[in-house]
Amino acid sequence: MIAGLIIAAAGMAVYLEFGTALPRNGGEKNYLEHVFKKPKFLVTGLYTGYVVLLGWAGSNSVVFGEYILNAAQIPVNRWNQRGIGLACITSAFLIHGLALKWGLRLQNVLGVIKLIILLIIVFAGFAALGGHLRIEKPNNFDNAFEGTTGSAYGVVTALYNVIWSFIGYSNANYSMSEMKNPVRTLKIAAPTAIMIVGVLYLLANVAYFAAVPKEDIVSSGRILAAQFFRNVFGPRAERALSVFVALSAYGNVLSVIFSQGRLVQELGREGILPFSRLWASNKPFNAPFMGLFEHWAVSVIIMLAPPPGDAYNFILNVISYPLSIVNVFVSIALIWIYTHKEEFQWNPPVKATLPVAIFFFLSNVYLVIAPFVPPPTPEQNQYTSLPYYLHCVVGLAIIAAGGIYWLFWAVLLPKIGGYRLEKEVHKDAEGWTRNVFIKVPNHQAPIEGSSF
Repeated sequence: MIAGLIIAAAGMAVYLEFGTALPRNGGEKNYLEHVFKKPKFLVTGLYTGYVVLLGWAGSNSVVFGEYILNAAQIPVNRWNQRGIGLACITSAFLIHGLALKWGLRLQNVLGVIKLIILLIIVFAGFAALGGHLRIEKPNNFDNAFEGTTGSAYGVVTALYNVIWSFIGYSNANYSMSEMKNPVRTLKIAAPTAIMIVGVLYLLANVAYFAAVPKEDIVSSGRILAAQFFRNVFGPRAERALSVFVALSAYGNVLSVIFSQGRLVQELGREGILPFSRLWASNKPFNAPFMGLFEHWAVSVIIMLAPPPGDAYNFILNVISYPLSIVNVFVSIALIWIYTHKEEFQWNPPVKATLPVAIFFFLSNVYLVIAPFVPPPTPEQNQYTSLPYYLHCVVGLAIIAAGGIYWLFWAVLLPKIGGYRLEKEVHKDAEGWTRNVFIKVPNHQAPIEGSSF
């Protein structure tokens, strides 16, 4: 937990520096493009595969389904869990797509509910430490690590889960144009949020150890909070509080689908996607409807595809692995800026510092390499019916798909067609600007005002 928190804090510092230096929608796309300018459009193409083909919102939709079923005391199976998850993500898409302001308000309210749930767990944990339990005191703090192993596979699996719980540190960077005074907001909100949530998560883990027997912690999976509530408050409270945990997961789905929908819209405004004007528009409801729809569709596919028992872990890992690859290059970009100061006029209001950027780089290199190390025994594979390395292969394929798209769009087709791509900036009737790529014959002089 501590290691994951430190990595997340380093990531927050890196993203905070980039976000305050380049305060506009787009997140990592802007940061990578600012440094890696050759080959032309390669970074944008690779990043497009990462954004368009990953269904971030699918993971907590699955969790939402589990907790709703637990509250209703209905056994979880493959289709009832995913059916409720589908309803969850579809409603999030429609709320943001049809009534964005209300969606953001609901998102904020559910964020407050998440904090309240964490506080309930923390204070109930103190009560459990004092012996106020419905079960015999588990005494987990005696020989706490007995029976555990320290394999590279186990460590990286745990780190993915911990870092995933802090992943919101970068969400604000995707939609900075939506903020009033984004630099000041990010400078205050990002460190404050990660400190508060970090302390609450640490205390929540202490609470779980105080109230839930170790064997139940190992076997309960994602409904550990429900087990905790039952042991401290009893079965009725468990059912009621499970609904609130589900609402917390729903808040995450709202947050993620909004930020990823904005990213798809930003790629549309960059002109790199086919039918870019469609993806770039805010019509008809003054919201990134088509960007939200794209992320909804991919999330549904990723949510429904894995076999029973593996859905959540596979979704989380297939998202986390490409993110680690992206973070390797984001940290390299910042290290490059620090070591080539004469090339960049770089003076952001917040600096991560070179040691922090190097630490974040090395951490993500480990997160990229270690998953290929097999688990010590087949029983320690986190998947029940999938190869342990499958999420790595799928993650690499997603990044590679963006590279293949770039190769055809920006290299092979222009070479075959005898043209070059030049970028023009257009202002649409809605008031926003977008890039349009013009096919200019190689023998023709560059278009005035274009870039390439």
